Amino acid sequence: MAKSTAKKTGKKGVAKRAVKKGGAVPPGKVGKKAGAAKKGVGKKAPMLAVAASYIPPPVPDAVSAAVLDRLWGTVLGRKDADPAISHSARLLARGTAKVAQKFGEEAVECLIEAVAGNRGPLIAESADVLYHLLVLWVDAGIRPEEVWEELHRREGISGIAEKAARPKLLRLATRLRTTKIP
Repeated sequence: MAKSTAKKTGKKGVAKRAVKKGGAVPPGKVGKKAGAAKKGVGKKAPMLAVAASYIPPPVPDAVSAAVLDRLWGTVLGRKDADPAISHSARLLARGTAKVAQKFGEEAVECLIEAVAGNRGPLIAESADVLYHLLVLWVDAGIRPEEVWEELHRREGISGIAEKAARPKLLRLATRLRTTKIP
């Protein structure tokens, strides 16, 4: 398949081949040789330009983010299961404080691995964080779609601008005279 893609694209460049394959433009391959639109763009691109042009490669459903929806469904289904046979049921039976504590513990373990630069353990702890976050959502009665909608609402908004708007929204919502969260 790689040969046929290369023949079809000819000498059009790395970026066009990568996009046709559903992949990303490799760092440092943006510019004249990659089919850049602007003249005068050098062979190396700033990381911002590379990140902005990133197109994630296609991923089989079995290893995509859809696993989170399936995991949420499993945790939700175990809400009323026997705590003796289900870890999710055991956590949920212990109450919100324990569910939140476990999420916090896993988040701290994730941070420790990140700071230590331990890639493999960071991946494993990230999976634990996501699982415990889903348990927290089930406990709170939150559906993943609600979080996806919030992410969609924020999409395209500068993180700085979105964060700057929070204290004002918090004051209006709670009628507090402070920007600090109580």
